[in-house]
Amino acid sequence: MIKVKNPILPGFYPDPSICRVGEDFYIVNSTFAYFPGVPVWHSKDLAHWQQIGNVLDRNSQLPLEGCQHSQGIFAPVIRYWDGVFYMITTNVSAGGNFIVTAKDPSGPWSEPYYLGEEAQGIDPSLFFDTDGTCYYVGTRPNPEGVRYNGDWEIWVQELDLSSMKFTGKSQAIWKGALKDVIWPEGPHLYKKDDYYYLMIAEGGTGPNHAVTTARSRNIWGPYENNPNNPILTHRHLGKDYPVIYVGHADLVDDTAGNWYMVMLASRRCEGYVGLGRETFLAKVVWEDGWPVVNPGVGKLEEEVELPFDGSEKTDKWVQTLDLTGENTFDIVKLRNTRKEFWHYQEGELKLSCLPQTLKELACPAYLGLRQLDYQYEAKLTILLGELKEGEEAGLVILQSNEYHILFRAKKEVRETVEQPVLQVVKVIKGIDQILGEQYINTNMLWDTKTPDSLVLRFMIKGHGQKADFLLLGTEGETTILEDVDIHEMSTEVAGGFVGNTIGVYATSNGAESDSCVYVKEFRIAYS
Repeated sequence: MIKVKNPILPGFYPDPSICRVGEDFYIVNSTFAYFPGVPVWHSKDLAHWQQIGNVLDRNSQLPLEGCQHSQGIFAPVIRYWDGVFYMITTNVSAGGNFIVTAKDPSGPWSEPYYLGEEAQGIDPSLFFDTDGTCYYVGTRPNPEGVRYNGDWEIWVQELDLSSMKFTGKSQAIWKGALKDVIWPEGPHLYKKDDYYYLMIAEGGTGPNHAVTTARSRNIWGPYENNPNNPILTHRHLGKDYPVIYVGHADLVDDTAGNWYMVMLASRRCEGYVGLGRETFLAKVVWEDGWPVVNPGVGKLEEEVELPFDGSEKTDKWVQTLDLTGENTFDIVKLRNTRKEFWHYQEGELKLSCLPQTLKELACPAYLGLRQLDYQYEAKLTILLGELKEGEEAGLVILQSNEYHILFRAKKEVRETVEQPVLQVVKVIKGIDQILGEQYINTNMLWDTKTPDSLVLRFMIKGHGQKADFLLLGTEGETTILEDVDIHEMSTEVAGGFVGNTIGVYATSNGAESDSCVYVKEFRIAYS
């Protein structure tokens, strides 16, 4: 037996979908406006997960131009049948619902097969019956007219995989467990013991999120409501419970017949969620023909014991921005890159100053890593010698284009003399608030051998909903600001469906420029 702590995928990894092929498990997650889209994870034991690629790693697969931070890719689902992996999802910003396929889950994946206007709604899933028939399972607005916000229904239709076209008629099969339910979504179909089981999320993806199930002996229904619904929720545990928003689940079994569920949930810190929605794991048993989650407990557990051999999973993490270009699966950018702004060379990363800023619905020069916990130290060593007046580069805690915190170095002209300045800037609703600034002197440089090159080492220490901003020089630390309130970088204030990323950026603030900076190290260590 081994134990794993929840979440099994910490940080901004929402809307998990899981499938098993032999002894191998695979998970995919939503990515919204981030590129590449839909990370693919592999595990042998449900505890130790390794990212092996991204499904959508080409602009042709993932048009995101101009999309809002919480638009783009919603709720991917991964399934396997007869030697082929299928990933189905919604690009709410361009094209709607589509399928891509691969022989190897690490890629390459095909170009999208768009399903057209017939594929209404969002959160599509695929179900393969025992005879090989493929069914599309989706959610759509009430065809008789939406009576209230979230008045949707779950529907099924046969899908011909040879043509990627619907056949026959669509059939509404369920509206959810509660009366006047809102947002029945994230549907999945399974077959067990001659029953078709439908599992969905309902109640919205916030405080009232829940997992509910129904079953039928016929795929077209009628579906019988599980008398024990919801089978999982945390909405009854109060607003101060540390794990909230639980829902949007998917089921999987292992080779020994044990069942498990992955789902999204969020860890609250001091009343706010900055990490977004993460991937959690629970055990499932079947009683009287219905799934029961964590029997005897009825909620998510901090630790899950699993019947696999292996070492315990550590909850200590170190993320590193790979400077060789060989292992970059976890690095994220924003939207579609039309001009390549980064280059790997001799163990460092060359980052061009693009005109676009983080406030724009564009592709700025930004390379980020997902924030995995609330206690961390993010360190960036960067050479800034080529910056011109008005250009800037540095570290950023990014919630969205309207909510982020910049720790930046900027060239300014002060009394006719060009001088670099450090600034901590909080961006709220797209408006800059300069919280503190300090002009750079030689003692603040990380490398004094060539002072004109301005080799700086930024550090952000995150502790809960506060952060310290420091510069590490050859003579020690210089504190620019400490105990800065960062609670606005949260779902509760900024809204949306994403979690924070932390990364390096450079911009010429609207001007065409040939300036660039050189990243020598970027790492985030969690305690």
